[in-house]
Amino acid sequence: MLTALLKTDLGRLRIVAFLEGCSYLALGITMWLKYGYDMPKPNYIVGMLHGLLFILYCILLLQVGIARGWSFLKMMLGFVASLLPFGTFLADKHLFREG
Repeated sequence: MLTALLKTDLGRLRIVAFLEGCSYLALGITMWLKYGYDMPKPNYIVGMLHGLLFILYCILLLQVGIARGWSFLKMMLGFVASLLPFGTFLADKHLFREG
């Protein structure tokens, strides 16, 4: 199934959305480690990864939205979803499915 998703622009967006959502949740755990146990290194690493995935998500969202003729509202909902915990998972279920 993963190779099928990689073949389309929407599939790549869905994969990055999933990874970005996971990194967002992992960032919450590493923040707890940073401030609760004085362990800043995991937060630094996950934070950098999350930042890269967020930028990639935004670029892919714009690219796919333009290529598929999505409305401005749909693209904005996809962007807002990236700012909320579990938002990209919901966006995948409700916005990024074909058909």
